Amino acid sequence: MASEQTYSITQLAREFDVTPRAIRFYEDQGLLKPARSGRTRVYSKADRTRLKLTLRGKRLGLSLAQIKELLEMHGGVRNSAPQLRQFLLVLAERRAALEQQREDIVGLLSEIDSLEKQCSELLGHDPGRAAEERAEVVRQARTGA
Repeated sequence: MASEQTYSITQLAREFDVTPRAIRFYEDQGLLKPARSGRTRVYSKADRTRLKLTLRGKRLGLSLAQIKELLEMHGGVRNSAPQLRQFLLVLAERRAALEQQREDIVGLLSEIDSLEKQCSELLGHDPGRAAEERAEVVRQARTGA
């Protein structure tokens, strides 16, 4: 009987380019449930999959609570209808939030364009000086000075 593939925390950290501390944090949050061999954590193939899904969820901007809820719905049944419906709901909420952020950014950029134009017009009596002033403002914004 072949034994199941297992992984150390170091192997998973290296594979997914995260720190062992991050993996322990996900374990503390109940997202991973490794077995123990003495004081050593032994991660199963299922733990590896849960870590992969956790990191994907984080990349999508999901909260750990949302990720945990989705993982717990899995219950060993891959692509179950309730899990897929819940995932679609979470994705729709995330999409709506990102669309709102995009609208906010477009509005702010428009406002910045308008303010830059007003400032340039006020400095318009000396176009060379206006260009210098704008370059200085940009330089300060980039350096945080």
